Amino acid sequence: MVQKLISKSQDLLNRKSSSILSAAGIIGASYLLSALLGLVRNHLLVARFFSQAANLDVYFAAFVVPDTVFQLLVVGAVSAAFIPIYQEYFAKSKEEANHLANAALTVVGLFFFIFSLLIVIFARPIAGLLAHYPPQELDLMANLIRIMSIGQMLFTVSSFLTGVLQSHRRFLIPAIAPLLYNVGTIAGIYFLSSRFGIYSAAIGVVFGALLHMLIQLPAAGALGYWPKIIFQPKHQGVKTMVRLMPPRALALGLDQIERWVAVNLTSFLAAGSLSIFNFARQLYVLPISLFGVSLSQASFPALAEEAILPDKTKFKETLSKSILQIFFFALPASVLVLVLRIPLVRIAFGAKSFPWDATLLTGRSLAYLSLAIAPQAVTNTLTRALYAMKNTRTSLIIGFITMVVFVSLAYLFDGTIERDVAGITLAMSIGNLLDFFLSYRAVSSRVGALGISKRIIKMLIVSVFTGIALWVPMHLLDQYVFDTTRTIPLIGLTLTVSIVGFSVYLFFCWLFKIEELADVLAIIKKIGNWRKILGESDEVIESTPDSI
Repeated sequence: MVQKLISKSQDLLNRKSSSILSAAGIIGASYLLSALLGLVRNHLLVARFFSQAANLDVYFAAFVVPDTVFQLLVVGAVSAAFIPIYQEYFAKSKEEANHLANAALTVVGLFFFIFSLLIVIFARPIAGLLAHYPPQELDLMANLIRIMSIGQMLFTVSSFLTGVLQSHRRFLIPAIAPLLYNVGTIAGIYFLSSRFGIYSAAIGVVFGALLHMLIQLPAAGALGYWPKIIFQPKHQGVKTMVRLMPPRALALGLDQIERWVAVNLTSFLAAGSLSIFNFARQLYVLPISLFGVSLSQASFPALAEEAILPDKTKFKETLSKSILQIFFFALPASVLVLVLRIPLVRIAFGAKSFPWDATLLTGRSLAYLSLAIAPQAVTNTLTRALYAMKNTRTSLIIGFITMVVFVSLAYLFDGTIERDVAGITLAMSIGNLLDFFLSYRAVSSRVGALGISKRIIKMLIVSVFTGIALWVPMHLLDQYVFDTTRTIPLIGLTLTVSIVGFSVYLFFCWLFKIEELADVLAIIKKIGNWRKILGESDEVIESTPDSI
């Protein structure tokens, strides 16, 4: 009986996904669980360390340094180059493909090790350049950077394991790995914080990275791949991979600038500012990933096939429908985040352990970010539409313009309009809105007007009614029904108001005859039509560890 159960469990974990659609479902569910665990992690960080907010800021700042190098060297290599090249070699021979994997891992791992060694050696000067903390806190930051660099080395091996597994269409184990990463981090904080203080969070990162790697080793081994050192930098596949890395690494580098600017600016502000920035950003990113990323990944294979056709009618139809469906989900989510920002912050990070002034500041920062949730969710699809048309240069140019605007406004607002962390989130929101408008304009100029403006305006009007339907009962229930000084009534208030708001949203969608309502109800029927397209696609579903 036990052997049979073990056998069935192994079969489930190693099962090959029949289509990218089924894989997307696995990744989407795992992302939601990983995001919830990320909230648990940050809730625990608040409970254990926000009383010493300066140390918590230092921890978040320290994480940025090794993670940036990891994103540029490793994520850029695996997501942009390794998987398609591995699949090309695997079509010829499994042995050649595994040889390539180890040669690529060795070369990328060596580069990453050299950069990590330099970071470990010069951690203190790097910390001083990045942040403006007192000397004692900069020393702490340097030590945390050194510890967490070990975790990123483990992630290097783990990322290639993920690449191999996804190349074989095994998505369940790579989807579970980020969950274990968060579990490891949570365990480190929970069990070691009383002894090691803020160092426990860094130790937890290393432990989580180890779990992230170990869970994937047996699955990769079952496919015949085990990591080995094979130093062949002149291997043709490795050379091709290295040649394909720079565009992806540059795009990731632009994204990382946002985090470096936040660290630099918040180091001038009150203790806890960087932590508040990260907490607000975490709640902001959640609906974008759930709706924007998942739906853009689902639409990309169809866009890629239709982009090569001389007639762009079908391409425009697919793109327009994807954009409208994302707006349909993301607009009410953004309104909910805007109106319920204070209850959400209190539930996520603790009604008791998170000070009221910090709660208000996090809520105000989140309010600015909520304005860009829906547009930023759509930007994922617009970017992929440009990729489908074999246009990567435009996205890089737009990313550069957006980055310049964000950095300029962040430093301007920090000293004028908002003299706290909310100024940074306001600048980020404006930058993301600009990103959306430029991307939308770039796509429209290539394929013609999409003709969806009126339908988007109708959704915006419905969203306004939804906001009113959320705001009115929230204040009435808060005043007369729920004692929101306690956690359970606070959750009850949030759930009740959310149900009322979304009911109103669906009613007005029906009243205004918004077509996406019918489309959403018919999604199950459409799965059969999408399965063949998605099953034949080489689209890579990214399942990177949950960043801090």
